[in-house]
Amino acid sequence: MDKGNLYLIPCTLGDNDPLEVLPITVKQTIERLNIFIVENEKTSRRFIKRIYPEKSQPSLQFFILNKHTEIADLPSFLAPCLKGKHVGLLSEAGCPGIADPGADVVKIAHQKNIKVIPLVGPSSILLALMSSGMNGQSFAFNGYLPIDKNERKNELKRLERLSFEKKQSQIFIETPYRNNKMLEDITSVLGGNTNICVACDITLPSEFIKTKTVSDWKKNMVDLHKRPTIFIIHKS
Repeated sequence: MDKGNLYLIPCTLGDNDPLEVLPITVKQTIERLNIFIVENEKTSRRFIKRIYPEKSQPSLQFFILNKHTEIADLPSFLAPCLKGKHVGLLSEAGCPGIADPGADVVKIAHQKNIKVIPLVGPSSILLALMSSGMNGQSFAFNGYLPIDKNERKNELKRLERLSFEKKQSQIFIETPYRNNKMLEDITSVLGGNTNICVACDITLPSEFIKTKTVSDWKKNMVDLHKRPTIFIIHKS
């Protein structure tokens, strides 16, 4: 029996029409699949309904992958593939496996020789870098910085130094309700000539993307509270 494929299905970055930012291949793939690995069943059902309203909701089967999922349970999520059925790995926002728990499932798929098929969709990390004017040849994504104030400031200084030494743009994110505090820390800790890109609400009508020096940010701060945001540091 031929194995089924694991499709990596991107989602929108916010509450906009899926077909504004997703290619038709995403819709066509969802039409064919009934088994999905998701972080949240309710929001995933809503997304599937928006992109393909005719889809029979009772026919859908979901495996839940979030911070409460036991690692030992992950291989069972791919059991349908071993029986010849295709499975979709659906992100909550953006691309599966990128700042997303789906990477663990993809790793197991490779170990089981299951074909992995990534579909095109928006990645806030790459879209921010594209529009930042920073170094798209050498960059690093650092995820979340430490919550402790002193540790966070030390990490910001380390990333600034690393950016200068390696000529490498440093990308990171923050929990949306702490975004304003993060920008305050950036402008209080880093050198005045260091460039900072702030990219929030990417692909949404409220999209805001600006690259300015720390000195210029101090003169004109922006409200980022509860707005999904990417931060990028580059010191020349």
